[in-house]
Amino acid sequence: MKVQVWSDYVCPFCYIGKRKFENALAAFEHKDQVEIVYKSFELDPAAPLDASKDMYETLAGKYGMSIDRAKEMTRGVAQQAKEVGLDYDFDKMKRTNTRDAHRLTHYAAEQGKMGEMTELLLKAYFTESRHIGEHQTLIQLAEEAGLDPAEAERVLGAEDYNSSVERDINEASQIGVTGVPFFVFGGKYAVSGAQPPEVFAEVLHKVWEEQNSAPLIYTGSKDDSSQNDNCSDGSCNI
Repeated sequence: MKVQVWSDYVCPFCYIGKRKFENALAAFEHKDQVEIVYKSFELDPAAPLDASKDMYETLAGKYGMSIDRAKEMTRGVAQQAKEVGLDYDFDKMKRTNTRDAHRLTHYAAEQGKMGEMTELLLKAYFTESRHIGEHQTLIQLAEEAGLDPAEAERVLGAEDYNSSVERDINEASQIGVTGVPFFVFGGKYAVSGAQPPEVFAEVLHKVWEEQNSAPLIYTGSKDDSSQNDNCSDGSCNI
């Protein structure tokens, strides 16, 4: 079973949703047969590399609220993060553009390190207060993921994998993704947002059963065998 996950590295609910999905997956009896593919999504493609406003100022401006209200809102999000074992520090988060982080993840995917790279980037931004827009930070994270730092530096400097990022973003647009995290199970069922683990568990079981249940085959009686041979029942056997 393939699970595709659209997310952004500065989306607080993407990390929370990732943990909730992982909790559900850990209890899923067929977890070793689930392939997870992370897809790029940019919440703010025009975000500067080095933001002049902190998180509270940004939220206040975006949603037309006071700084105090923005702080109250982030406290609620931080509490949700804590419930799944994550310690968010909104005071120190370094807002930035995530295009290069997404490009690096596509490189990591080709090396079989997409999962490791995704986790390290989210952890770096939300719990370690690292600047994931800076190339030096990204190179360090790539090395932590087991990638060649020199090659990571080359990828970042050469603007590689921009087309891969754009392809993910376009695909999200085509299927109607307007917010992240957004999970697609088996190319058929979608779950939007950081839903409870029970929701993810239910969808995992449903998709697994649909993909692995044996179809009911009507072979017909001896009298209608000729009809089956000439496809007159609306289906043909190969």
